[in-house]
Amino acid sequence: MPRVLITTDYLRPGDEVDRLLRRAGLETVHVPPTGRDPEQLVAALDGIDAALVGHDPFTADVLARAPRLRVIVRTGVGYDSIDTVAAAKLGISVSNLPGVNANAVAEYTMGLLLAGARRLVQSAQGVANGIWPREDGHELRGATLGLIGYGAAARAVVPLARAFGMHVVCTTSVPPELRDSAEVRFVELPELLAVSDYVSVHTSLTDRTRGLLDESAFKQMKPTALLVNTARGAIVDEDALAAAVRSGEIAGAALDVAREEPLPPGSPLRGVDGIVVYSHLAGQTAEARAAAGLQGAEELLAALAGRPRFAVNADLIAEGKK
Repeated sequence: MPRVLITTDYLRPGDEVDRLLRRAGLETVHVPPTGRDPEQLVAALDGIDAALVGHDPFTADVLARAPRLRVIVRTGVGYDSIDTVAAAKLGISVSNLPGVNANAVAEYTMGLLLAGARRLVQSAQGVANGIWPREDGHELRGATLGLIGYGAAARAVVPLARAFGMHVVCTTSVPPELRDSAEVRFVELPELLAVSDYVSVHTSLTDRTRGLLDESAFKQMKPTALLVNTARGAIVDEDALAAAVRSGEIAGAALDVAREEPLPPGSPLRGVDGIVVYSHLAGQTAEARAAAGLQGAEELLAALAGRPRFAVNADLIAEGKK
């Protein structure tokens, strides 16, 4: 009987996902998320054939110490915590669930835009502290939203932003023939930074995008601009961001993600007026979680049968078999 490790924090023994996997003849093993501790993950993977996981650190060393592992499925979109190349060399299929939480992320993005534009968090904090803030905010109508990336979440943002009367520009590596919206003007990054009143990050974390928004990028932005990041924290140079907001190079930032999570006490993002950090909630709705759990289980069963639908390293595995 194949054994499945489940570390996704909202999946529980006896829930719908657990029952589906057990009905398919699998033994499920639930452990808490292993966070940044690879040794805990290695111990949890002992005797495991497949894994349904969150952001656990599947490094090359961890993978090499899990000889039975054949399948990893991320119950989400990002998979930068998994060494997909090392997995492919070991014949381990790695899948994600593209678009599973796109609507949740899009709605949340608009929430951050509104909260930042109207300084809602600062207002509520002021009232809680016994004062009555009355600063002017800004309307979204007529403003320009710059999207970095054009995946499922960014695409879902477009109609919401347009409903608010915003103009939308986007920079992306998606081929021109797949840029399917007449309501988006596609531009290069320097132009996007220069014209946008709000810059929203939706790209994946790669060697190319790590630190993409750095000191130079902030100097290209409007002094009234707000940065929103619901993608990955490491795409933003946090020291440069803090300096840019403090100096008035940009107006502020609403960040759902950080380079290190939970946010450490010494983070440069702390104590900067205009920077609000949230606790990585963009995709965390009841609806998105339910869909991710079930789709993740279905993908895991398909991958164990040799028919993964969303394997991100399928080409590498095929190349290794030649």
